[in-house]
Amino acid sequence: MIEHTFPIRTVSEANRRGHWGKAARRAADQRRAVLLAFRPAILAAKWTLPVRVTIVRIAPRALDGHDNLCAALKACADGITDALGLKSDRAAGLSFVYGQERGKPREYGVRITLE
Repeated sequence: MIEHTFPIRTVSEANRRGHWGKAARRAADQRRAVLLAFRPAILAAKWTLPVRVTIVRIAPRALDGHDNLCAALKACADGITDALGLKSDRAAGLSFVYGQERGKPREYGVRITLE
């Protein structure tokens, strides 16, 4: 099992308004942070599929609906896929579980666990 918590503030990309470039930078930064944190541990332990990934969003307020939660955490899921050396997050043997946890005021983060 590998677990890491990131100080990332995720937002529902489905409801977000603004310039597309800002959203693209935010997604690229999140994806890169997850890749760099997990890649060395995955390579050292020689992980193979099946892998269960649990991604928990930590924030003072919960997002409504499972689709908004998945959209907010998509870049993190893509970072895990990259760290495992896979081409798609739909690979057989790779499963994702999403959740939310209430944080303190102004506490934001994402906790990712690989099993």
